[in-house]
Amino acid sequence: MNTSAGGIPTAPALEADLRAALAPRFLEVLDESAAHAGHAGANGLGYGTHFRVRIGGPAFAGLSRVRQHRLVYDALQKYLDKGLHALAIEIV
Repeated sequence: MNTSAGGIPTAPALEADLRAALAPRFLEVLDESAAHAGHAGANGLGYGTHFRVRIGGPAFAGLSRVRQHRLVYDALQKYLDKGLHALAIEIV
């Protein structure tokens, strides 16, 4: 897993794993952790806990929204296990 020091999830690490797992045509990963400082799940560092993923490609074609989101969650499960608290997913 590509992470920063201490094993905290990073946007580049999430992006690399999503590209490897799903080969998207469009992908944007934003770390929105700083906007959630003081909220549940925030780690006090301002990064590594709250992300937004905008993704699209053939892997999502014809799937229900639930199944599309499950693909993303499955690809990022190891990050959820390491402290990723919130994941907003937009299929484009």
